[in-house]
Amino acid sequence: MSVNTVVLVTGVSSGIGRATAQKFAEQGCRVFGTVRNLSKAQPLANVELVEMDVSDAGSVQRGIQRVISEAGRIDVLVNNAGVAMVGAAEEVSISEAQWMFDTNVFGILRTSQAVLPHMRAQGSGRIVNVSSVLGFLPAPYMGLYSATKHAVEGMSETLDHEVRQFGVRVSLVEPGFTKSNLDSNAPEAGNTIPAYASDRKAVAGAVAKNVSTAPGPESVATTIVDAALGAWRMRHTPKGQASLLAKLRRFMPAGPVDQSLRKSFGLS
Repeated sequence: MSVNTVVLVTGVSSGIGRATAQKFAEQGCRVFGTVRNLSKAQPLANVELVEMDVSDAGSVQRGIQRVISEAGRIDVLVNNAGVAMVGAAEEVSISEAQWMFDTNVFGILRTSQAVLPHMRAQGSGRIVNVSSVLGFLPAPYMGLYSATKHAVEGMSETLDHEVRQFGVRVSLVEPGFTKSNLDSNAPEAGNTIPAYASDRKAVAGAVAKNVSTAPGPESVATTIVDAALGAWRMRHTPKGQASLLAKLRRFMPAGPVDQSLRKSFGLS
């Protein structure tokens, strides 16, 4: 892809999305970044901000149409916007689960469905969906978040089979813990059950410790840019923890992986 590549990144208010939009701009791409509220958004150098809520179909259609009207095409869509929650599966309400799925899964479906007619017409395009190591290695007390990322993984592989005939490819990026608002500010489920309190507290402490020592979003952003502009492959894991976990999941027996996972989250 040339330096005239038009890129749309969702969720650029902070964290991975913001760092990713900046890296695309540094590559000379024309970059559009979505925020839910333009009046509250901080400007981002060389990035054109677009108001879009991925949980609202009308908002998505309006946002995509604005990019097409101004740039004439979309070469890369990065689905980064997401939400998370900490809580036992028994504690998470159906409405909380729906909230996560509506952004993390259906949000990707909405933006992809809005962009694909334009990519099919131009005969090219790349969609990069930001998943997580929890998309292939579920974590305790983040079960519903893990479920959304498993759904993203399955949907992405299927979509790639369907759209490659039109010159469009789909890739996944699977970060581990990252210093970002998503990891550090994830709310707890509203319906806490005392029986889970001790383990939930241990997991929350382990998550906080991992986030505090995790790399910033720049390394993930670099991986996303490579996935979008480089040679295609389905899965991309940033160097470090995420890459190691992918290898462990693939090559180690299930028992040791399970024990290691519980230990890393402070569970006996």
